[in-house]
Amino acid sequence: MSIKSFLPGRLGFGTAPLGNMFRAIPDEEAAATVDAAWDNGIRYFDTAPFYGAGLSEIRLGEALAHRPREEFVLSTKVGRVILDEIEDPSARELGEKGGLFEHGRPNKIINDYSADATLRSVEDSLKRLRTDRLDIVWVHDVAQDFYGDEWLAAYETARTGAFRVLQRLRDEGVIKAWGLGVNRVEPLELTLDLEEPEPDAFLLAGRYTLLDHERALQRLLPAAKARNVDIVVGGPYSSGVLAGGQHFEYQKAPASVVTKVERIKALAGQHGVGIKAAALQFSLAHPAVAAAIPGASRPSRIAEDVAALGEKVPAAFWAALRTEGLIAQDAPVPNA
Repeated sequence: MSIKSFLPGRLGFGTAPLGNMFRAIPDEEAAATVDAAWDNGIRYFDTAPFYGAGLSEIRLGEALAHRPREEFVLSTKVGRVILDEIEDPSARELGEKGGLFEHGRPNKIINDYSADATLRSVEDSLKRLRTDRLDIVWVHDVAQDFYGDEWLAAYETARTGAFRVLQRLRDEGVIKAWGLGVNRVEPLELTLDLEEPEPDAFLLAGRYTLLDHERALQRLLPAAKARNVDIVVGGPYSSGVLAGGQHFEYQKAPASVVTKVERIKALAGQHGVGIKAAALQFSLAHPAVAAAIPGASRPSRIAEDVAALGEKVPAAFWAALRTEGLIAQDAPVPNA
């Protein structure tokens, strides 16, 4: 099923920050941010057990508990099971993403993409989210950035475990859709090349943004479009560096990235364009993309996202980005 048929708009809310990503967020601020999303008309919420060892799911579930369930779309992820045992969050081995949720809950996280773990993960998520159903389930982070040279082994476990379980749950009507949620294009290209299973969509974080899109443009997005597999863009602001933050790929942005952002900002200023509007609208312009889900940990950020989506961006700005070599020549842009 195309998720475009049931997504309630092109802008969703990525709730990784509610898991205390980068900083400890007070419960009241987390709740106010979800409320701000709702008040601004956002009805698609994405989360994961990994975000703060269940903290994001717990906070999101609490904030949405009094909302009519039929009025919003909910996605979460499988591949990590959260235990009652305690560990040091700052000592977790997270590949390239070390220290990402060191302010989250101290519950032990185990990586497991098997069939049994997938079913357990879904059940646990339902409890934390205080709901009776999930709309979309993503297989989380089965890629190089977390597993290095071992990523294909993890992928194979997911292919024979999580993929088949989620396809069955979709075919039985338990969930509406499933796919992979990753920060790399290779696992998605690999999945599209398989005879089976048949995912409905992919959540691709950080790889279709103003700063990083050429690899996805070459093969993944055309192939996904041809297979009717929708793309949800995660991290349209590249971990925040395109929205005034200092992070890129969840770490402090290197000088080369900061320089590129400054060049984009300079052109945006010349054309009277907000950098958030440029980033968000670029990510949504490709016909394979169904939605974008920027994250936020402050209520004010939500209104900024909504305004950015509606801002008028002149064609001359996109032309200037192309001329300066800041976006790919063949990248679709809005209103083209």
